[in-house]
Amino acid sequence: MSREAAVLITVAIAVLILVAMFIGWRRRLRRDAALEAPLGVPEHTEVVARHEVLYVATTAHDQPLERIAMKPLAYRARGELALTDRGVALSLDGSPTVFIASSTLVTVDLATVAIDRVVETDGLIRLVWRVADGVLVDSFLRTVSVGAQQILPELARLSAGTENGEQS
Repeated sequence: MSREAAVLITVAIAVLILVAMFIGWRRRLRRDAALEAPLGVPEHTEVVARHEVLYVATTAHDQPLERIAMKPLAYRARGELALTDRGVALSLDGSPTVFIASSTLVTVDLATVAIDRVVETDGLIRLVWRVADGVLVDSFLRTVSVGAQQILPELARLSAGTENGEQS
């Protein structure tokens, strides 16, 4: 086989892989089009604390490898996590602010794995929250300035309770 033929075969395989990735992502976007993150912070909401974070992903509940392509949480981004008296505001670079009200925030804990991100033990914050129709999703954040363990107690005070909806 000539060198040119080998290069053409390699390029063709690379193009096929890219096309398959594109088609797969488009299907995921269509599948998750009905899910929408709540946008905008309610009026008269008091910010209690702000933390710089890296948004990793939102996944199906208890399935850290099954990404949900919910707008505007479909892509990784740098941003800010604002803890308020009414819930959590997530302001990601280039996206509108997502507000997860305390009434929809089911629980908060620490995680190690999400999609293709593996960090030190308990290096990610996992927010379990309800989207429309009661669908549970997990959103993963990595803190930049402080440790995840430092933010967890503040977040836990905002959660609605256990996964069964019981108040804590």
